[in-house]
Amino acid sequence: MMHAMAFAWGARTYVMGILNITPDSFSGDGLAGKCPAEVLEQARRLVAAGADILDVGGESTRPGAQPVSASEEMERVLPVISALAAERPYPFPLTPTRPKLPKPLCKPGRG
Repeated sequence: MMHAMAFAWGARTYVMGILNITPDSFSGDGLAGKCPAEVLEQARRLVAAGADILDVGGESTRPGAQPVSASEEMERVLPVISALAAERPYPFPLTPTRPKLPKPLCKPGRG
């Protein structure tokens, strides 16, 4: 079960599960193009394995990866974040590499 969204930093180590919504993930587990049910199932497996936080990545950071546009990145991650948020209040870190944080990610319940 997902832990409470209030974290006591320094009290224990928290675990982050990674959902790579990319076609070229360095770890070979890219979920781009997968149906939402498959992505949700992977998220559930991560939580069952002890993940406290879910990181949803829409741009590969592997060496040599081609950058994607902000709109393509958002097209990859927003449906996943929306599906996860509709299921339960998973904590999501916001780690944008672009200067403007997309407003849809700032809504309550989105992280």
